[in-house]
Amino acid sequence: MKSQQDLATAKLEKEKVGKLLLHYSIPAIIGMVVTSLYNIVDRVFIGQGVGPMAISGLALTFPLMTLFTAIGTLVGVGAAARLSIVLGMKDIKWARNILGNAFILTFILSIIVTSIALIYLPEILTAFGGSPQTLPYAIDYLRIVIPGSVLINLSYSFSNMMRASGYPHKSMYTLLIGVTMNVILDPIFIFGMEMGIKGAAYATVISMFVSTLFVMSHFFNPKHVVHFERGCMKLRGYIIRNITSIGMAPFLINVAACGVNVIMNHRLVTHGGDLAIGAYGIFNSYAILIVMSVMGLCQGMQPIIGYNYGAQKYKRVKDTLLLTLRVGTLIMIIGFAACEIIPGWLVSAFTTDPELKEMAVKGIRIAFMLLPIVSLQIIVSNFFQSISKAGKAIFMSLSRQVIFLIPSLYFFSEWLGLTGVWLSIPFSDLLAAIVAIILLMKEKRAFYPTERLRAK
Repeated sequence: MKSQQDLATAKLEKEKVGKLLLHYSIPAIIGMVVTSLYNIVDRVFIGQGVGPMAISGLALTFPLMTLFTAIGTLVGVGAAARLSIVLGMKDIKWARNILGNAFILTFILSIIVTSIALIYLPEILTAFGGSPQTLPYAIDYLRIVIPGSVLINLSYSFSNMMRASGYPHKSMYTLLIGVTMNVILDPIFIFGMEMGIKGAAYATVISMFVSTLFVMSHFFNPKHVVHFERGCMKLRGYIIRNITSIGMAPFLINVAACGVNVIMNHRLVTHGGDLAIGAYGIFNSYAILIVMSVMGLCQGMQPIIGYNYGAQKYKRVKDTLLLTLRVGTLIMIIGFAACEIIPGWLVSAFTTDPELKEMAVKGIRIAFMLLPIVSLQIIVSNFFQSISKAGKAIFMSLSRQVIFLIPSLYFFSEWLGLTGVWLSIPFSDLLAAIVAIILLMKEKRAFYPTERLRAK
């Protein structure tokens, strides 16, 4: 009798691509949207209950929180992609070693980054564009959230691996449990206990702790084929390289995003003051929600492409990619329509301040004018990750975040002020989409590799 794991992996190889993508993507999309709701919920309650400067202070934390996220993506995305490939090769021992090494790697990296951030927190936030008005809010929030970043990374990394090992719905529940608790605890701590922005931080950490307990209990259960076993946590150089080579692309994306956010903050303060940072924080929340939906689609795509690439089923790889591109573009079109038709309604959820609201509405309309093409760059980059073409994924990501966006920020802001800051976003999106098309057209050999990956 076949195990649940065997049945799950058999579906990856034989079931219709459309049905598979739906099966894996729906939970993943829900999971990613739920993940983005952690910060969005905090911003809504803080904006409505504390004030516009608190919103700006919370936005000031973006670069540092992005850096913490980078650790989770380095290990989580890399390990999940490699896990899918080795399961396609039927190498269960290698899969379990990936699991154990991912746990140790996540823990070590999180501790290192957390320690440095706590020691130099005021200096870091000042360098990120903080002012005397916004710094106190950012410091109060981060001194609580930073120690909990280990939990955040463990929850994110292992929910990815849970999905890759054939449990997409359970992965979704991991994240859903956390955000539900956050929604419940936020108003209790912020309003009921009058803790302000500190209450939002405590709610986030407690919620992540519960999520982490849930996901780790799955992998400590020996009934699951991919589980922790004796010796699997011994660090192995080739597995670390396996994980980091694939995970390096999303890691560098987040590191680059951290740097871009710092530059963005300085441009915003120069041309619009503290409120401009708050405005960016508001419509960036909406952007994260839409982008995370497409990222969820990509996570649903990843085990299908990874498994079939490992099994040398290249037509299924191609079919999955094309279907993902069509669905991702549709998601972005819906998001684009909302931000152009009802931007005032979207912004009102975060603030009642008239000046901040006006600034955010103008920004959202300009920044997202080319939103439908963003899915192309995201999906193609994730495709390259899924087939272990990490170099191209890294280049694509950095081209948008560094090569195109940073020069655009300086050029357009000096020319058009705050409007130029907003305009630099769609301009870099356009150039990144062109790069994605070129690289994909040249990647015919992705479907016909010269040699098959081998387990070591």
